[in-house]
Amino acid sequence: MTKIALLNSVEHQPLKVITERGAAYGDNLWFTPTFPLEFRSVQAQYPIFFHKDQQTGKLYPVALFGFSHQENLFLQSNNWQHSYIPLSVLRLPFLIGQQTVREDGVEHQQRVIHIDVEHPRVSKAQGEALFLPFGGNSPYLEQVAGMLETLHFGLQDSQQFVEQLLALELLEAFALDVQLDDGTKHQMIGFYTINEDKLKALSAEALTALHQRGYLQAIYMALASQSNIRNLLKLKNQLLQQAAG
Repeated sequence: MTKIALLNSVEHQPLKVITERGAAYGDNLWFTPTFPLEFRSVQAQYPIFFHKDQQTGKLYPVALFGFSHQENLFLQSNNWQHSYIPLSVLRLPFLIGQQTVREDGVEHQQRVIHIDVEHPRVSKAQGEALFLPFGGNSPYLEQVAGMLETLHFGLQDSQQFVEQLLALELLEAFALDVQLDDGTKHQMIGFYTINEDKLKALSAEALTALHQRGYLQAIYMALASQSNIRNLLKLKNQLLQQAAG
């Protein structure tokens, strides 16, 4: 269940947000959206692929955490095993929205923070306070606001990045076949990657245009990140060995 509300200091004064990690708080994700400006941090630890939204048909870059639904191999004993957690995970239970405001008789759109008050991270008993006792945003909420702003512009840029990749026909569908030490197999479908042959064949003009927007670096980071599949396999096999006991 979700219940999205515009965050305000009157109605939501007593609310706190639990920042611990755990499946009970929705961290059992097998992938999450990311964006080019985040690739530098993400690619050091997670594989980056592209995924197609089955409802909209749109492609977007994702950081991969596991091989099947609700499998986050970096979430062990309710601890996230890597220091960097993508912003699309960290921002929960908050969302950024638009609100029409009128100033000097002129209407314009203003970004505002929404919160899912039914999210398991939301509590009145424990966690980080959202507002100071005598009014004003808490340091935690200020941090969240900055995070949402970065995420907002990052996801906008991500759409333009994908559009550029599609225009240059650089994305191709692939199926990742994984065989584990116990003989079981997983096939991941619905994912896309960069076609390296088409990348190499791009004109100097196209490469320059990608470079000027920072997208060429993002492409190479995404490709380099895919070596992290080996780490995912290692984590999965370790969990199987532990379960076998």
